[in-house]
Amino acid sequence: MVKARTSAAALVASGHVRVNGVRETSPGHGVKTGDVLTIALDRSVRVLKVTGFAERRGDAASVLGLYDDLDGAARS
Repeated sequence: MVKARTSAAALVASGHVRVNGVRETSPGHGVKTGDVLTIALDRSVRVLKVTGFAERRGDAASVLGLYDDLDGAARS
């Protein structure tokens, strides 16, 4: 959703991220498979369900199968 971990931490710290409907303000808060993340970006809101985790950090293409885009499913 964002390019850098610092940007992700800033989103969380500023209250723009919810985990299972609860606002999260701690960037170190863990998530688990099945959690639903609601992320408020500049001009949109993304709703994602965590389906897995990568063994190692990688590029954006490497995480495509690790979440379901619930927002996109709702628009179909």
